[in-house]
Amino acid sequence: MITALCLNPCIDRTVEIAEFAYGGMNRILSSREDGSGKGVNVAIVTAKLGMRSQCVGFMYESNGHVITQRLEREGALGRFVHLPGAVRTNLKILDRSRGVITEVNESGAQVSVEQIEELTRLTLEYARASDYLVLTGSAPPGCPPGIYRDLIAALGGSGCRCVLDAEGEKLTLGLTGAPYMVKPNQYELELAVGRKLNSVTEIRDAALRFIEKGVALVVVSMGGEGALITDGGQSLYAPGMKVPVRSTVGAGDSMVSGILHGLTEGCELAETFRRGVACASASVMTEGTQLVDAAQYRALLSGVEMRRV
Repeated sequence: MITALCLNPCIDRTVEIAEFAYGGMNRILSSREDGSGKGVNVAIVTAKLGMRSQCVGFMYESNGHVITQRLEREGALGRFVHLPGAVRTNLKILDRSRGVITEVNESGAQVSVEQIEELTRLTLEYARASDYLVLTGSAPPGCPPGIYRDLIAALGGSGCRCVLDAEGEKLTLGLTGAPYMVKPNQYELELAVGRKLNSVTEIRDAALRFIEKGVALVVVSMGGEGALITDGGQSLYAPGMKVPVRSTVGAGDSMVSGILHGLTEGCELAETFRRGVACASASVMTEGTQLVDAAQYRALLSGVEMRRV
């Protein structure tokens, strides 16, 4: 079982415009709404790839059904602490002329100490019966920055491997718990090490610093430039695949899901990485936050290139 934690669910409203005019009139050519959140995305994609998955986290009473019904349709379970109010809305603006997405995200509603304690109990209950717990995404106001670290520490010795995909303090504090795997993007990795990384070799060396902290596997996503994976003994780089980009939202979550697909099937590092890259590439080919088409994912696998670094 794959369990994904989503502290800050959202509804992604994606609009497409011909050419973005800053400070001017922008007419919408098409739009869609998808129940989302990084943990939600991981649970959905892992289910699409044939794995047993569930999402735990906070959910909101007035419109949370948009997310819970989507999880159900995709074959993923939902286990939530239900709160009053509405799920936040994130606006994604796709400029067709440049192929660039601008994101305008709400922060989420304040949560209390009691609500966090209830969520912690729920998460640990389901994680202890899981093979992997994915800790990913932002947190609403009121959540302590060390919440991921504390969950990783509480699961020590349980047999559940923790996967951390976070930024800033949630990443740096989470690393002290020695998660099994971390998946920063290049910018998040640069923040963590405190400097700009100008080459694949520099990215590899920065990732190896996480290995030295006790992490078993580091995956770094680099947008259109590709991705890198290292387990300390072997480091591989895959350039970005040449696919039509409709939306980059959820690509990192899809990469995590593809990596988990390889890990749960006992694949070697190269094949595990291949699945992660193909899954992320399949995700950017879909509009909004539709995420991965499983058939497209399988079709892309043979086209993934990689080399040792």
